[in-house]
Amino acid sequence: MSQASIASPRITDAPRARSRSLKRTLRPILMLGGILVVIVGAGFYWLSGGRIVSIDDAYVRAAKETIATDVSGIVLEVPVHEGQRVARGDILLRLDPRPFQIAHDGSAATLAQTALQMDAMKHDYRRMQRDVDAKSSQVEADQANNDRFANLVKGGSVTRADYDNARFALAAGKQAVASLRVQAEVQLARLGGNPDVDVKTTPEYLQSDARLAEMQRQLDHTVVRAPFAGVVTQVDSVQPGMYLAAATPAFGLVSTERIWVEANPKETELTHVKVGDPVQVAVDTYAGRIFKGEVESISPNTGSEFAILPAQNTSGNWVKVVQRIPVRIRVDRAGSDLELRSGMSVVADIDTGHRRSWHDLIP
Repeated sequence: MSQASIASPRITDAPRARSRSLKRTLRPILMLGGILVVIVGAGFYWLSGGRIVSIDDAYVRAAKETIATDVSGIVLEVPVHEGQRVARGDILLRLDPRPFQIAHDGSAATLAQTALQMDAMKHDYRRMQRDVDAKSSQVEADQANNDRFANLVKGGSVTRADYDNARFALAAGKQAVASLRVQAEVQLARLGGNPDVDVKTTPEYLQSDARLAEMQRQLDHTVVRAPFAGVVTQVDSVQPGMYLAAATPAFGLVSTERIWVEANPKETELTHVKVGDPVQVAVDTYAGRIFKGEVESISPNTGSEFAILPAQNTSGNWVKVVQRIPVRIRVDRAGSDLELRSGMSVVADIDTGHRRSWHDLIP
């Protein structure tokens, strides 16, 4: 075998050796570089994050009211149908007004009768005053007769019986005057101490007037109107001819104007959330459409504070659970043709405007 053929394998192995050496050199550099890139990327992500709080436990809410009235009666008419849009003031329900009209007319008659009675009492008081004056004049005449008979009886010009009659007539007259004065005082007290009192200011008149006002109120409440614009629902539960008791729910009205989003973020997510923060609301029903809004209020309590069975944290088996605090978000729907319905699921992204810094890592 020649010398050239023996040396050729060494020449062939040289590039491989250099390649292995280069790999051994680059491997730790790449490993350290990869770790460094991950650390830098994580740091950048952490510093740039924390500004947006995304909440998926959020739903559309709307003002709702159960339509009812505080008077009982027979349903006369239901002029709306299921799902109908109504404006504020539109008639939703009518009860039969006839019993209430009859009661109203009776109260009006009672009021008029009270006014007549009070006027009669004023005239009667004046009559009593005249009776007192007339009887007082008669007492003065009886007094004169009594004095004259007292002088004549001493001289024997009149009998003792005539004198006694005059004396008794004088006493009876005085008692009659006193009685008439008491009756006049009682009548004056009924007039509130003022014989010229305005009838409309007396307690009797005011009581009758209040009764008439109550009957008018009940008559007015036989017609139920929409307190706000919205959509009626569950209307078929009320039919004409049925008896509707006072305060009994008839059907529902859901507002189309007073609509908001109620989000329930974890308490740990509210660190930098404040009233007025801008919000982007994505509704599950309308994929790709975003509503603008802002944080309107943050509840002063957690959702469990008003629970029927609140958590008992005094037991020995207590487990800490992250609480959720309701946040109310006002939604700007100007120019949107999309309908937001109460109960829709949404995702709310609150822009807190907060930017993290390395100082946040220092306890």
